[in-house]
Amino acid sequence: MEASQIELITKMVMEAMTKQECADGYMVPVGVSARHVHLTQEHVETLFGPGYHLTKKKELMGGQFAANEQVTIVGLKLRAIENVRVLGPVRKASQVEISATDAMKLGVKAPLRESGDTAGSAPIAIVGPKGAVYLNEGCIVAKRHIHMSPKDAAQAGVKDGDYVSVKAENERGTVFDHVKIRVDDSFTLEMHIDTDEANAGQIRTGDVVRMIRQ
Repeated sequence: MEASQIELITKMVMEAMTKQECADGYMVPVGVSARHVHLTQEHVETLFGPGYHLTKKKELMGGQFAANEQVTIVGLKLRAIENVRVLGPVRKASQVEISATDAMKLGVKAPLRESGDTAGSAPIAIVGPKGAVYLNEGCIVAKRHIHMSPKDAAQAGVKDGDYVSVKAENERGTVFDHVKIRVDDSFTLEMHIDTDEANAGQIRTGDVVRMIRQ
C-alpha cells in the first residue's frame, strides 16, 4: 500500500473517531475556582504599599497567575472573608469573584456574570496589610465556562461563544446547562466551576466531565 493511501485512510479514521467522540460527548477536565480578587496596579499599591508589585505563586492559563498576596473582603454588613487569593497580572478594573454561598455570608447581592462584566454589580471592600479599597461595583458570582484552544474547539465541534451542557458521571450524576465556550490560543482545555457547583456535584479539580453539544 502506498504512503499516500495510508495517509488518506489514517485521516478518514481520525475524522470518524472525532465525529463519534463529539456525538457521544467530549471529555473535559475540571478546575474548581475558589473565591479570588483581580486588582489594578493602583489598588495593589493602596493595599500593599507604594511601588508594590504582585509576586507569582503559581502559573495559570492565559498568562494569569495565582499571586502570593491575599486580602480580606468585607460586605456591607461588615461581614468578612479572610485570606482571599489575588490573581495577576493587574487589570484595568478591580474585581472580586465569589460563590453564592460567599455572597450570603458577606451580605452582598452579587449577580451571576462573566468575568469582567461588573457594571452594576455588588459593592465590596477589599482590605490589605497597608490599606483598604472600596468598590462601588465589582463583586460577582462568575458563570461556569469551558476554556479551549482553537484545536480543542475544532475537535469538539464548537466555537467561541457557544453554549453546551456538561455531565459529571459520578454517583450524583449532575448535569450543568448553559456552559459557555471560551476559545483562545493561550487557553488549555478546562472547565471552570465555583466551589458551590463543585460541592453540589461532588466534583474536584482534576475530575473529568462529559461535554454535550446542545
